[in-house]
Amino acid sequence: MVKTMAAQNIVKPSADSLAASARAAAAKGPAPVHLWNPPFCGDIDMEIRRDGTWFYMGSPIGRPAMVRLFSSILKREGDDFFLVTPVEKVGIRVEDAPFVAQDVAVSGRDADQRLTFTTHVGDTVTADADHPIRMAHKRDTGGAVPYVMVRAGLEARIDRKTFYRLADIGDVVARDGTDWFGLWSGGTFFPLVPAADLPAD
Repeated sequence: MVKTMAAQNIVKPSADSLAASARAAAAKGPAPVHLWNPPFCGDIDMEIRRDGTWFYMGSPIGRPAMVRLFSSILKREGDDFFLVTPVEKVGIRVEDAPFVAQDVAVSGRDADQRLTFTTHVGDTVTADADHPIRMAHKRDTGGAVPYVMVRAGLEARIDRKTFYRLADIGDVVARDGTDWFGLWSGGTFFPLVPAADLPAD
């Protein structure tokens, strides 16, 4: 997708200038990135790898506090990802999902069950109708990968150990004439795999 900007002298921000702007915004509370629409300043050499590691100019960002700061100003528009402050907007690359869900807390049972995920940057989210769990089938590997919505189009890939825990508490529920294996959370059932596709015991 080609990104365009008005014919004006816009200086592309650096990681340091973005961090400074993000800190200033964070001092006033959670960043309302959905309300910010600054001019697009181009892409910067920043990438979030599949395992959740952030890279800048080819090197991993080793400071967890910096990663959390950048993640707080992350925004998705269509298939593109941006870091946004009140005065600047830059594109970054995301290999898979921007977050990784590394743990889950389970409370309740069946339709009253609540699954609260914690991501690698410290965000927590309870799966519900607004934060669905889904299973995506990957054409390149032929496998299936689980995700949970964290906020505003930004998903977390559920890591393997966490999903194995979830598989132990899944249910089979009929939907539109098909039995599905899935998960209850927040009053919503999330169908993941047709029950007929499950391996035999």
